[in-house]
Amino acid sequence: MFQVGDKIMYPMHGAGVIEAIEEKEILGVKQNYYVLKITTGSMQVMIPVEKAEELGIRAVVDACELDDILRNAAKPDSDPSTQWNHRHRVFLDKIKTGNIHDGVEVICELASRSLTKTLSRGEKAVLDQARQIFISEMMLVKGITEDEANDLLDQMVSC
Repeated sequence: MFQVGDKIMYPMHGAGVIEAIEEKEILGVKQNYYVLKITTGSMQVMIPVEKAEELGIRAVVDACELDDILRNAAKPDSDPSTQWNHRHRVFLDKIKTGNIHDGVEVICELASRSLTKTLSRGEKAVLDQARQIFISEMMLVKGITEDEANDLLDQMVSC
């Protein structure tokens, strides 16, 4: 169980800080909820404590692991002949895992692909989403601004 002040990652939404743990009654059922303030934007999310693990909630990575990821981002190795709708599904599935390595793989793959081909609207949306999720975690782990996190990510994908 996480505590108030813990920094956590919520797949598909990004990283944030638990501001409170509140008991709420919804549809006649009382449950405890994490009140999570997402780092980027002004979104606040309530997550049922009992479903946190099922939803893929995890603690943010530590600074050493993040630095390692930034230094050693995986080079894309997917089959360029794969149809865009299949790639789109695979990329979304990777983002939904909440695994930071899967998210970085999506970013690197789509950033690399954008150098040789125009990304479809769906691919651009997936790339933007994956970037925002990763940036939100970088901001919390490194204690940096969104612009600084964007710059670090741009350096990572340009290597």
